[in-house]
Amino acid sequence: MVTVVHSNLEATEAKMRAEGVSVYYGDKIAIDDVSIDIPAKYVTAFIGPSGCGKSTFLRSLNRMNDTIPSARVEGKIELDGEDIYASGMDVVQLRARVGMVFQKPNPFPKSIYDNIAYGPRIHGLAERKDEVDEVVETSLTRAGLWDEVKDRLSDSGTALSGGQQQRLCIARAIAVDPEVILMDEPCSALDPIATAKIEELIAELTERYAIVIVTHSMQQAARVSQRTAFFHLGKVVEYGRTSDIFTNPLEKRTQDYITGRYG
Repeated sequence: MVTVVHSNLEATEAKMRAEGVSVYYGDKIAIDDVSIDIPAKYVTAFIGPSGCGKSTFLRSLNRMNDTIPSARVEGKIELDGEDIYASGMDVVQLRARVGMVFQKPNPFPKSIYDNIAYGPRIHGLAERKDEVDEVVETSLTRAGLWDEVKDRLSDSGTALSGGQQQRLCIARAIAVDPEVILMDEPCSALDPIATAKIEELIAELTERYAIVIVTHSMQQAARVSQRTAFFHLGKVVEYGRTSDIFTNPLEKRTQDYITGRYG
């Protein structure tokens, strides 16, 4: 099956490029021959039914699947033209460049300040206290959290509300100055008000980063993304501008999923 790509997709420079990517867990294939470009300064949404491979593919973009002993990745994934699965690739550095925000907020059991400062310190991006202070303030400001926490930076990150914890995790991801941010259903554990704040934040962050979001909410994909890929049974069925995918899908399976006939 060939992925259907909309012909009126304007040319954009790919920040990341996947070509013929397949992911196996032991003998089981989870992703089957996926090729997709992820442009800079866009939000790309992955939609599709549960178990269709969206999160598995997302995790392959910063080699998080390396942490699963049975996982094997075939094909090519490039970041700025560089093969991220090449033998000389520094995986720690890769994950600084391609940050990840998970479904469930997972702040470190440290202070709010140290949650943000940890990454820049270990990557040597900030050493003096004034440099670290600046990174902490900038990251929390970009994540829309500074005004809420600036007087309690020594409090534990785990003491924040769920929505604040998720914005803290986003601040932590951007503190190491990434180029791409991967978000795996970042709002699924949050209430509607917290979700709206995260969506506003995603829109602001697009000015600086390539963002990829896996979401079960088609309304969310329609609101926050400019590109959408529809996954089904480990394959990308259709990929194009979000407005086209939702209003003029070329594949019947896409149409059926979007109109709620299955999934």
